[in-house]
Amino acid sequence: MNSEAFLQNIIAFFEQIDKYYGSKTEITEGLCTDMEALEANLTTWNLSEFELIRSAYRQNGDKFMIEGSNMYYEISAVRIISFEQLGRHKFEFIEQYSDSVFRITKIRFHYKY
Repeated sequence: MNSEAFLQNIIAFFEQIDKYYGSKTEITEGLCTDMEALEANLTTWNLSEFELIRSAYRQNGDKFMIEGSNMYYEISAVRIISFEQLGRHKFEFIEQYSDSVFRITKIRFHYKY
């Protein structure tokens, strides 16, 4: 996929995220140092669940943010190296923070439609 299409897919995701407002949202976040070998021993995983109430783009720092009650999560727009739709209402972002540090963010919306 070319970089323009890649960027348009990310923008489309955030332009349409408001349809998920009020939905239970799961974020599974993984930190790893080797994208070729995503083994449990080499990756640290966290899971958060909340009801999505708001989303925005924070220009200061170029961050996409999603928010729930007592939950705030940001994805760095400039660090995204991969974005995929993994299934119905399931998405994955991969950010690269250095040559060997990556953050995988899997978002699943429990959406009724």
